[in-house]
Amino acid sequence: MKRLEGKVAIITGATSGMGRDTAYLFAEEGAKVVVVGRHEERAKEVVEKIKAKGGEAIAVIADLINLSNVDKIFDAAIKAYGTIDILFNNAGKLSLSRTDDISVEEWEDTFKIDVSSYLFLAQKCAPVMKKKGKGAIINNGSVAGTSARWGTVAYCTMKHAVNGLTAAMARELGPEIRVNAILPGAIHTAMLDSVGGPDAVKPMALLSPLQRIGTGREIATTVLFLATDDSSFITGQMLRVDGGIDC
Repeated sequence: MKRLEGKVAIITGATSGMGRDTAYLFAEEGAKVVVVGRHEERAKEVVEKIKAKGGEAIAVIADLINLSNVDKIFDAAIKAYGTIDILFNNAGKLSLSRTDDISVEEWEDTFKIDVSSYLFLAQKCAPVMKKKGKGAIINNGSVAGTSARWGTVAYCTMKHAVNGLTAAMARELGPEIRVNAILPGAIHTAMLDSVGGPDAVKPMALLSPLQRIGTGREIATTVLFLATDDSSFITGQMLRVDGGIDC
C-alpha cells in the first residue's frame, strides 16, 4: 500500500525545487496534492505531470506575501478534497541584504513569507486535523536557523524563528498533530541557481563528509518520513538534512 494513500497534502512553494519534488513524491505515494505557487504555468505543469502518472492534484495560485491568500489556499483544499492531513510549509523568500542596508520592506516581506504564512496556514489547518484526531505539519527551515554562519541577517533571523515556531506549535497542537521542521543545507534548486548555483555553496560541499550538495528529492524523502507514521513518535524536532556540514 502507498504510504500516503487517501491523504490530502498542502504544499506551498510547490512549483520548483524542494516543494515540487515533494509534490511529485507525495503523489507517487498516493496523496492528493494541493500545489501552491505564484506562477500559474509552473503550477499547472506540476499538476499535469502528477495527473499523467495517475495521481490527483489541484493548483492554487497564491503569493504568500499577501497573507489573505492563506484563506484562498485553505478554502480551495477543502472545496476540492474535503479535508487536510498534511501541511508542508515550504514557501520561502531569499534575502541577501546585510544588516547595514536591508530595507523595512524587504525585512517585512521576508517575515511574511518565511514565518507568518507558516503560522497562519497551520492555524487554518489545525482544527481540521484535530477533528480527525491526526495530522502532520512540516516547516521548511534551514541550517541558517542554527547559526549566523550560513545566512544574511533576514534569512538567518527568519529561519531561527521557524525553529521557535515549530517547537511552540508542536507543544500547543499536540497530541493530535505532530509538528517538525527540516533544516536543509546546500540543496540544488532554482533558488540556488539564481544566486550562482553549486559554485556559490562550494564551501558547504567541501565541509560535508559527503563532499557534495543535496538534491530536492533527498529533501522530499525526508519530508515524506515526517508526514507518515514512520515518524509517529517524533514531534517538535528540527531535523538537519545538510550532508553533515557541522559534524
